[in-house]
Amino acid sequence: METVEMNSVSLKRPHSEDDVTNADEIKRQKISEKSETGNDSGQSVETVTGQPDKSLLEDTKNEIIPNEESEEQEDEELEDSDEDGDPESFADMMKHGLTESDVGITKFVSSHKGFSGILKERYSDFVVHEIGKDGRVSHLDDFSVPVDDEVNFEDPSEETFTVLSDEDKQRLEELQLLKNKETSVAIEVIEDTKEKRTVIHQAVKSLFPGLETKTEDRDGKKYIIAYHAAGKKALANPRKHSWPKSRGSYCHFVLYKENKDTMDAINVLSKFLRVKPNIFSYMGTKDKRAITVQEIAVLSWNPIFFLTEHSEQLQRRLTTVFAHLITAQRLAHLNKCLMNFKLGNFSYKNHPLKLGELQGNHFTVVLRNITGTDDQIEQAMHSLREIGFINYYGMQRFGTTAVPTYQIGRAILQNSWNEVMDLILKPRPGAEKGYLVKCREEWAKTKDPAAALKKLPVKRCVEGQLLRGLLKYGMKNIISAFGIIPRNNRLMYIHSYQSYVWNNMVSKRIEEYGLRAVPGDLTLKGATAVHIEEGDVDNYTIHDVVMPLPGFDVIYPKHKIGEAYKEMLVADNLDINNMRHKIRDYSLSGAYRKIIIRPQNVNWEVVAYDDPRIPLFTTDLDKLEGKPLPVLPTDGKFRALKMEFSLPPSTYATMAIREVLKMDTSIKNQTQLNTTWLR
Repeated sequence: METVEMNSVSLKRPHSEDDVTNADEIKRQKISEKSETGNDSGQSVETVTGQPDKSLLEDTKNEIIPNEESEEQEDEELEDSDEDGDPESFADMMKHGLTESDVGITKFVSSHKGFSGILKERYSDFVVHEIGKDGRVSHLDDFSVPVDDEVNFEDPSEETFTVLSDEDKQRLEELQLLKNKETSVAIEVIEDTKEKRTVIHQAVKSLFPGLETKTEDRDGKKYIIAYHAAGKKALANPRKHSWPKSRGSYCHFVLYKENKDTMDAINVLSKFLRVKPNIFSYMGTKDKRAITVQEIAVLSWNPIFFLTEHSEQLQRRLTTVFAHLITAQRLAHLNKCLMNFKLGNFSYKNHPLKLGELQGNHFTVVLRNITGTDDQIEQAMHSLREIGFINYYGMQRFGTTAVPTYQIGRAILQNSWNEVMDLILKPRPGAEKGYLVKCREEWAKTKDPAAALKKLPVKRCVEGQLLRGLLKYGMKNIISAFGIIPRNNRLMYIHSYQSYVWNNMVSKRIEEYGLRAVPGDLTLKGATAVHIEEGDVDNYTIHDVVMPLPGFDVIYPKHKIGEAYKEMLVADNLDINNMRHKIRDYSLSGAYRKIIIRPQNVNWEVVAYDDPRIPLFTTDLDKLEGKPLPVLPTDGKFRALKMEFSLPPSTYATMAIREVLKMDTSIKNQTQLNTTWLR
């Protein structure tokens, strides 16, 4: 095996701009009749584009959040804006962005000749299926709702949540919590029909567990009477009055989404269901510009009761009874009004999902308009399957603007807080939203947080959060002001610096020793890193070798690369032997990461096509809707490489694709290679 230096490969545009701008719009109008949007947020499975089509460039102009699976969630706080420059000016501005060599990505493991192709020409060319901890790949293949063993229980309809007036709800809550001396509450049935009475009965029992209802005639009018079936005992065990014993407290379902962030989708669901987003759990967030399928869990039933005795003190503590009643039926009902995502494969379980519990992700990728010969493609894919690719951190780990996130992380570790503030807020060349440009100009001119903040219509971006912190704590307390930014976003910067060091060190390691294990390398015994000794070196391959992310709880290789770590950190005014920070959050413990990843379940096929707007495979939703397989010509104008592979958590799919194409995946490189199309 030999290593190869990186060379950029120009991509050619096979069709007109009009085709591209209309393609995604034509593709997926199918999912809904109504549109609902939420806040963009979330980290995701990293899928940086190889071909920067117009809509993708708009997606990534101001993105600084790394897309990585199974790390702490690092929420993207930047929101979309209507102020987007024309493609030509954006291509020009991206000249100030990063290339792969800027962040240490310089080596390849395979010897085949690279070829060009278009990655993510359409978001539907990139499909991600989550692999659960049991090894099962998530698929959306069933819209049905589970049938309960307890047939007497009925899922509440949407009308259940609107039929009662606010006054009725207040009186019922007071009755439920025994806050007054009333023994019952009477609700007049204005439009007296059996259906209307049934809905009111169901609403009372569903929303106020422990209460029973009956119908009475009073003065010629119908009333629903709500009362305690068993006094305080009903409050002691409300579940039996409102939730089947056979059901778990969490409703698990498969989320199928198109061109939407995971957190964006969850925000939309929470708005429709009128609950907080934090009752949803998941194993990892997925990329926006893709079709992704993953498991989600929602807390369906969580009553909070404190009543063990009837006392004024406890009454003051009892302010509400929280019963979500988020059933599979309610979730399935949302499919009628959701745009760009669907829910299905419902089940009830007794546990939520936890971030990082997944085994990985399965990718289905189409590279369009490929130029490689059949031999080149076979060599590239065989190498990917047999050897793998260098496990670099991908480009989105480092941001797309002229101020890389790792520079801010380095300043944090150096305790250079004025530099941290300056790097985040100062004017910068390159692609920026218009309002951010104005905010930065105001900051440079006045150094007035209030004046700069007025230029920001979106206050939740990192710049807005820091400015609010400076307003609150003052310019002399930058540490506290920076602390206003959510913790995951702050840690993103120092994780970016760790990734920057790791990428550079791995490139040096491969340049120095190639693709074989050598004495002094590190490998894992369980969770513990040990050095490979001279006498044992033949028992290991490059696939066993790990490299450390710098920190206070790791060891380093015992060869030249160990010294290279120290030299790199010394050059950055950091002490490799003292990675603890005076602020605990910024202390780096370090970790180990395999330097070569060999994908599993690698398959590929070359297909011909004429129309770039035609999908080249069917999705889960296509299959559910009975859509036929696309009919492709045997001798089309263009060729595409359809590839499938599975990757473990914390690996970047674009780094695998980079190895196949032998090309720079940075936005800067791709825009410069495609300026003709962008005009």
